[in-house]
Amino acid sequence: MTRARIKAGVLSGALAAALLVAGVADAAAQNAPISSTLRYGTGVVDVPDASVLPHLTLIGTYSGFYVNLDQTVITDDQGRAIGFGDGYSDWRQDGSIALGLFDWVELGATFQNFSEAGTGGTLAGAFGKLRLLKPENTGLGLAVGIRYITEPTFDDIDPNRTYKAPRLGFPDQRFYNGEFSEGHPMEDWNDFTPYIVGNFKFQGMRPDWFPEWDMTLTGGWGQGMFYAGHDLDWYANAHSYGFFGGATAHIQAGDNTLVNLKGEWNGFDANLGAELDWKGVQLGAYVLGANYLERITEYKSPKFAMKVTVGLCMGDDVEGIMCRPRISERESADTVQLPAPPADTVIVEREVAPPIPRGTPSTICLATGRSEQIFISASGDTLVGPNRVSIDDLGGVVFEGNYAAGAGWFTNDEELTLDRERFQKSGGEIGLDCADIMIVGEFNGVNVFADRNADQPYDMVYVPVRPGVWQAYENLRRTRG
Repeated sequence: MTRARIKAGVLSGALAAALLVAGVADAAAQNAPISSTLRYGTGVVDVPDASVLPHLTLIGTYSGFYVNLDQTVITDDQGRAIGFGDGYSDWRQDGSIALGLFDWVELGATFQNFSEAGTGGTLAGAFGKLRLLKPENTGLGLAVGIRYITEPTFDDIDPNRTYKAPRLGFPDQRFYNGEFSEGHPMEDWNDFTPYIVGNFKFQGMRPDWFPEWDMTLTGGWGQGMFYAGHDLDWYANAHSYGFFGGATAHIQAGDNTLVNLKGEWNGFDANLGAELDWKGVQLGAYVLGANYLERITEYKSPKFAMKVTVGLCMGDDVEGIMCRPRISERESADTVQLPAPPADTVIVEREVAPPIPRGTPSTICLATGRSEQIFISASGDTLVGPNRVSIDDLGGVVFEGNYAAGAGWFTNDEELTLDRERFQKSGGEIGLDCADIMIVGEFNGVNVFADRNADQPYDMVYVPVRPGVWQAYENLRRTRG
């Protein structure tokens, strides 16, 4: 391993460690999906997907892969095999950063090699993605993007040649424009990789013993690193003329933890991986080139890879800074099991049971989203249970669920935060029907509701103050523009 490569490894490792320390700093953050590729922002393992980072979300990624070859193919300057040499091992590494803007654009930079000009030079690049179609929770997404990598330099070999970076992100003196070898012109090799990609996301079926999960299917077509070199036998064992695809299963392993299982075809290689995403710090392990069995060339051999990604959410409408992983929101079930009524067995000393007190029936909506029937007597007493017993006679009945009455944030008219949106009190206390609302989140232990047919972002949400009594909160975006 060269001194320049060792130096690059120290610098890259220090950058990753700094990002990791900054990311582990405690913060109560909002949910933000992060699924990063090894080098080029959001995606599967190597291929992009149709998602972009949320507005002002920044991710930093350090990745590397280990090469261990039994023997190497010796070629001449034109790529013709002239013999075999001893094997070798090496650790090749990359770093990248990416930023989301306005929930529609993602921009980033990648750094893939640090060496002298005579042995490849420094490889750096940029990438960008524009979302064309945004899926709502589940459904279809579409995006276009481009990747760019600077040209390597091999001044010690031929300073007049225009060299190109291969798909694995390290300089190789055999890649240059011109007549590469007989029958294989390389004029179509360029520094840019434009592509178009689509997603289909859906909620996974869940048995009782398995956690909630989502599935994202990805497919697209591109030039550059997804296509160039497909006609070189020693570079590609199989290719798909620029078409690529992948699949990711997102499994909810805890309140702030996701497990991502990934598989893809990048036009040349089958890549597999597993990731643990905990509070915005994502650790991944992968097998690159899983479709190859022999270990003779770096391009056609299985390789172990790893990745560390840290996500920072810096938007104005989020709490804290660390991005929390999440799956798509689930709708509350319309059919719910009501709790058992309060005990209604009383001991009387009279032989004839007293008549059931009269009262006007009424239905109230509780903080759990369930309805409860009560009766109001002529004197204003609240009667519950089949025998219509007064709450006062029972020594006080506590309805299920948590309520905002008496809480400091409610009494002091503080703002309510939900899914990066801020809300403020609107109007006086009101009554609501459970059939018209649904649970959409939680704030300080109290369930937050919205109209059942409302779409995100919600213009109005409601919190339960007391059983059957609600307070509306209005989205600040609607009032402030």
